[in-house]
Amino acid sequence: MEIVQVDLTNVVEVAGLFDSYRVFYNQTSDIIGATNFLKERINNKESIIFAAKIAGEFVGFTQIYPTFSSVAMKPAFILNDLFVADYSRRSGVAEKLMEEAFEYAKKNNGRFLTLETGFSNTKAQALYEKMGMENDGDVKHFTYYW
Repeated sequence: MEIVQVDLTNVVEVAGLFDSYRVFYNQTSDIIGATNFLKERINNKESIIFAAKIAGEFVGFTQIYPTFSSVAMKPAFILNDLFVADYSRRSGVAEKLMEEAFEYAKKNNGRFLTLETGFSNTKAQALYEKMGMENDGDVKHFTYYW
């Protein structure tokens, strides 16, 4: 397995996975929109995307977004997306992608890397705990949608 940072030379290959990820979350498939969204993030340096390749084929990706910890006065990172194709699940791909994201955050002086997941997503929760992440029960997450 090889983990690579996605750039404009390979973003089109990863966009199909990103589209599948969105469909998993009940969005309508939109490969052109997915490709353009990822290209914009890369061009604007708004996210870092890592992808896993097995036998030359992309099988998973994670996308992290930089932010800041005002209290620590340091960078921080949000792991917003993690997806592995059905046929490659339970083969260590998600762990390798998360390790790469952790390493990137550490190398870039990050205070933390955080993520959120649904209460019912127990498989993902087990992975996050296995990776050493902690459920921060001291805070509540609030969202305002429009």
